[in-house]
Amino acid sequence: MIDTYSFGRIVIDGKSYSNDVKIVNGTVIPDWRRKKGHFVDVNDISDILEAGPSVIIIGTGDSGLLRASEEVGKTADKQGVRLIEEKTGRAVEIFNEMAKTNSNIAAGFHLTC
Repeated sequence: MIDTYSFGRIVIDGKSYSNDVKIVNGTVIPDWRRKKGHFVDVNDISDILEAGPSVIIIGTGDSGLLRASEEVGKTADKQGVRLIEEKTGRAVEIFNEMAKTNSNIAAGFHLTC
């Protein structure tokens, strides 16, 4: 579960992170970097896609500047994966709510802009 999120900081299971993170198979992967900054390409979430989640949640930042490519949407759709893109505050709420009943979710959270 995600304990808290505020601009530039997320706390997951009591541990604080100040760089973007991914959660794959219940494991936090810190320091999530993307080749094009505020743009998520399939290669940026290949580990998530390979894990085969039923849902992928992308936290697009505090003001929503991060965007997933059209290819990410098409790939998720082709694999039967629901893709949710929301500002990070809302994405955290969705993640926590879904985690109560679905352990097969993955996420990537942009913590700033």
